Amino acid sequence: MDVLARLSSNMKSMERELQCPVCKDIVKQPVVLPCLHSVCLLCASEVLVQSGYPQPELPPEPNSPASTPNTRSPRQARRPMPKADRIDRALRPGFGTYPGRRRKEGPTQLMLFPCVPCGRDVELGERGLVDCMRNLTLERIVERYRHTVSLGSVAVMCQFCKPPQALEATKGCADCRASFCNECFKLYHPWGTPRAQHEHVQPTLNFRPKVLTCPEHDQEKLQFYCKSCQRLLCSLCKLRRVHAGHKIVPVTQAYQALKDKITKELNYILSNQGTVLTQITQLENAITQTEVNSVGAREQLAQCVRELMALLSERQAMLAQGLESSRQKRSEALANQVAERRSLLEHAGLMAFTQELLKETDAACFVHAARQTHNRLAQSIESLQSFSLSADPSFRHFQLDVSRELKLLTDLNFIQAPLAPVIDTQRTLAYDQLFLCWRLPQESSPAWHFSVEYRRRGVVPGGGARGGIRGGLAGARWGWQRLEEVSGTSAVIDRLEMDSVYVLRVRGCNKAGFGEYSEEVYLHTPPAPVLNFYLDSRWGLHADRLVVSKEQRCARSVPGLSLLQAADRALTSCHLTADLLVGDVAVTQGRHYWACSVEPGSYLVKVGVGLESKLQEWFHLPQDMASPRYDPDSGHDSGAEDSSDSPPSFTFLTMGMGKIYLPPSANSHHGTANHRDGGITNGNGPSSPTGVTYPLPPRLGVCLDVEKGRVTFYDAHSLRPLWEGPVDCSAPVCPAFCFIGGGALQLQELVANRNADQTPVRRVTIQSRVTKLN
Repeated sequence: MDVLARLSSNMKSMERELQCPVCKDIVKQPVVLPCLHSVCLLCASEVLVQSGYPQPELPPEPNSPASTPNTRSPRQARRPMPKADRIDRALRPGFGTYPGRRRKEGPTQLMLFPCVPCGRDVELGERGLVDCMRNLTLERIVERYRHTVSLGSVAVMCQFCKPPQALEATKGCADCRASFCNECFKLYHPWGTPRAQHEHVQPTLNFRPKVLTCPEHDQEKLQFYCKSCQRLLCSLCKLRRVHAGHKIVPVTQAYQALKDKITKELNYILSNQGTVLTQITQLENAITQTEVNSVGAREQLAQCVRELMALLSERQAMLAQGLESSRQKRSEALANQVAERRSLLEHAGLMAFTQELLKETDAACFVHAARQTHNRLAQSIESLQSFSLSADPSFRHFQLDVSRELKLLTDLNFIQAPLAPVIDTQRTLAYDQLFLCWRLPQESSPAWHFSVEYRRRGVVPGGGARGGIRGGLAGARWGWQRLEEVSGTSAVIDRLEMDSVYVLRVRGCNKAGFGEYSEEVYLHTPPAPVLNFYLDSRWGLHADRLVVSKEQRCARSVPGLSLLQAADRALTSCHLTADLLVGDVAVTQGRHYWACSVEPGSYLVKVGVGLESKLQEWFHLPQDMASPRYDPDSGHDSGAEDSSDSPPSFTFLTMGMGKIYLPPSANSHHGTANHRDGGITNGNGPSSPTGVTYPLPPRLGVCLDVEKGRVTFYDAHSLRPLWEGPVDCSAPVCPAFCFIGGGALQLQELVANRNADQTPVRRVTIQSRVTKLN
């Protein structure tokens, strides 16, 4: 009994899964849309008609008079009943066409069905609902559900008994698609006839086909499943060209595989019922908290509106007071002007007094009393001739311009979280530290502070790293580190691993909470620790051609008068000299990386490394650059042509005129490892016999490996290897730069020094170099 009660409860709880998304009732004759949602056939037809498509010819409902055999004679009932077991029998290919339409009048119209669960239009194709097969499994579940919850308690009457003596049906025939009582069933299924072999089912008003058949090929069973198209196929559909090359398996195999997956997923959910209950509790608490917070927010909204109304009332009273004061002053001025004009009337005021004054005959007394009257009369005449109102009665300048305030009130809304920041990829870089710079869109709300998140790509908890897609997915779920409450629009991240790719993102926060994340950016840290050094100005013998900045991180070379004079003396060729500049450090061990940028307009600039002793020798004994023996370019210097087995004393890459020259291979005894990593060319791999040129990168990176005696040049922006070659590291090696003609070079500034107030104290990284300059 408990089992039945629990089963009934389970069946009742799944009513929501059996509802049609259109009519919100239990589905009846459900069809599967291309989006895999099921909907009633009649509902789908009504939706298509409302969308402007023609009315399809649907099969009659099983309980309608047209499908009830009791209106026919027993002789007619013994005839084979029509097999309307598929929807495509009712919805012929002409369903999507208008009456009278000819077959060769152009392409048919594609039907779009507005799927409610998807929230979008689903394309049904030219044949409409013909290609949508019935969901027989869902029909069986609905049938069991109706019997379990007693929705099927309404008696199904025999469809062959006469109405006065109609009996309750006890059996149903899936082939005849009708329900019978015992007597009628025996009558219409006599022993020894093919009808006796029909399938018996429970009596019902909704019969369904026994099996699914192909909607395009009559009576063909669906025996295959195309994994590429995710569709059931018959043996004829399998041979079509559209499925050529697709992975097609028998339907039994797809059935078993899908059933195993669903079973595992079901077991997983059932084994985590505690988690489900915990999340349900959290959601219910969230709903309660939502109601409480909404009440508080509503009260705060009402308070803000009251404050606005109070402020408006106060401001209205203040403006009305100013208006009333102006009205009183203007009224008084106009009233005084009216009194003056009334005194000029013939029998009033000044006129009457003047007439009496003129009656005076004593000359002395008249003159003594008439001077003031004369002045008043003169003023009155002048006022009559130039009459104007003493006050403006229009009040034009007392009109309020509330357009800006109305716009503000119209735009009045709840505060919004900041939009996703936009990362400035031009200023963001990875050097000794990561420097991340961003900005908010103009339409975004202001942010109080920002949260910067970063992680090492491919790292999972436990200290291990996984490559490929699995490693990337694991790193996406784990390992995020945060810098909280960053006040500005830039951040510096230190203590990072070398030669690693880091993923960074940022989001803003204000009173409304955190906003959306920015797009993730990927930064590649240098392959070795950054070597911090400055340009050594003590080697600058040609001060008229080479200028070093005060910070000793930038150098500029100009041809100068000496080169002009030399060119004037040379009639057949131009005599060029090289100005050498080195760093103030020398290294003897480890791996080191630094970067610099060369001005695109430079004539020729060489960047590389070399033995300190050889550079001093070359510096004190400058040579004519027309000689190829002393060209300091990868293997063509220091007698490298005489001894091909020994590494060169110094290795340079030449840049100039917006290009970078990559020399040919120095040797090939180490394979092509770096070439496989995506570099353009290297000293160990195949390259052009004469070298190649490429556009000058914005920044050039140099990595020196003293133990291996190798130097690698990178595009510092993407850390893509450009060229790799050998160099002699048997003695201290230092960075070197060579200028031929005009040019400029800038060392990459450390990220740690960007926000420093003063230049940091100079220090030697590995080993100080002591030189004796005479």
